[in-house]
Amino acid sequence: MITGFATGAGTKRYAAIGEVLRYKPLNGTGLLVSEAGFGCYRVTVDDASHVEALKEALGQGINLIDTSANYWDGDSELLVGTVLAEMIGGGALNRDEVVVVSKVGYLQGLNFALSQQRKQAGKPFPDLVEYGDGLEHCIHPEFLEDQLTRSLERLGLETLDVYLLHNPEYYLSFAKGAGVPVEAARREYERRLELALRHLEQEAERGRIKCYGISSNTFPAAADSAEFTSLERVWGIAEAISPDHHFKVIQFPMNLIEAGAETERNQAGGTQTVLEFAVAHDLGVLINRPFNAIVDGSLQRLVDVKRPDDAPTDEIPALLEGLMQRETTLQRNLLPKMGLSQGERANIADKLSLGSLLAEHWNGFNSQAHWMDALQRLVVPMLQHGMRSLADKAQEHAEVEPWVQGYMEQVNPLLAAITAHYQELEYRQKQELKQRVDTLDADWTAAGSLSHVALRALRSTEGVTTVLVGMRQVPYVQDVLAELSQPVDVAKRQEAWERATTLSRYF
Repeated sequence: MITGFATGAGTKRYAAIGEVLRYKPLNGTGLLVSEAGFGCYRVTVDDASHVEALKEALGQGINLIDTSANYWDGDSELLVGTVLAEMIGGGALNRDEVVVVSKVGYLQGLNFALSQQRKQAGKPFPDLVEYGDGLEHCIHPEFLEDQLTRSLERLGLETLDVYLLHNPEYYLSFAKGAGVPVEAARREYERRLELALRHLEQEAERGRIKCYGISSNTFPAAADSAEFTSLERVWGIAEAISPDHHFKVIQFPMNLIEAGAETERNQAGGTQTVLEFAVAHDLGVLINRPFNAIVDGSLQRLVDVKRPDDAPTDEIPALLEGLMQRETTLQRNLLPKMGLSQGERANIADKLSLGSLLAEHWNGFNSQAHWMDALQRLVVPMLQHGMRSLADKAQEHAEVEPWVQGYMEQVNPLLAAITAHYQELEYRQKQELKQRVDTLDADWTAAGSLSHVALRALRSTEGVTTVLVGMRQVPYVQDVLAELSQPVDVAKRQEAWERATTLSRYF
């Protein structure tokens, strides 16, 4: 177990080692943290490249790590604990130099199984939000105490620096779906938040955490949204609990497309944004999803896209026609000879009808990400299922093997051509977006790549402490460090963010 915690002196010492990067106060905590933090959403202890990436980040100037109990079902915290134990044990890092953030609230995977066991034993977690299949949510003190114990064990830490309630607005989403009146839902939400914050004050007094806060996707939402989390109301709850409370840090999404934190005046009777309120009340602000924007329910990546070497979209119609002809041969000539039942024939024909399916839908996807998701979740599994079903029934039919070979010789170039088509579309889209972004703010223009501009826009904005970036590979870490090494003034940039509200039309 690693003793101690991040301190002002330790983080100042860490910041003084580097000559290039800049560090900011994590307001209200006395700590200094790097402008970008290592986001652990998609990292696991089982991947050596993730381990090396975190070591590289900590060794090169990144001193804030953000994880959660539900990331990779706890394996993300295990990764953090493993790396910290090695680096601190080997003298490469001191515990007081690094700020570790974790979060609590989700019941998925092992936590969901634990919840079901408790229900069967007649001891369910109180105030449980049964949100969906395999997903629940809870911020009741009984759950918080259980989860903090587990997180500290996985992290190998005696004390966690920052502990955040993870998207507590899940209750509001549930209440909205259940038809609970908005005002009644908000009263219940605040009751649950008060219970949670009172418990977290006790955890701070026990020394298991140094401070706490909330990570909410709806801090920047419109005040009249049914799922809006009011930072002003939360602050009032904390102040009522104790004038010396430990509510010090908040986290929410913000990026070039989702600029509500700087444009939505949802605090203080419509006179302040959530960022302005945070600055006025000395709160540390962690930004998530800097490169992942949600546009009309679809994920859009704010990163450069490489132009495909070849985008043979003119070949797609011919490839589709050839594929459909082979599918017709299968259905009319091969399957009837194989002694199959009508249901077996229908099943194979349905799964091996890719040409017909794509002829209707191939150019109807709204992005490369949408196409790749369909390819991985629908197209490839359907094709694999059909091929297995055909192979199981085809041992005595010599005509099947050459049909399969010819079919795959047409499937592969077709899928490659469609993928290249969407890569080309996204490349053009990102070029147009980048040209528009370059007009938003003079300090952002020189940043280079789209991801660098997205990072610079955030780190140069007053009120933003640290931008959380997924750096799963060493080259990703080095790319982030390259941008952090470029100086930029921190200023109030509301006009630039207001102009950014037009960027969604490029998607």
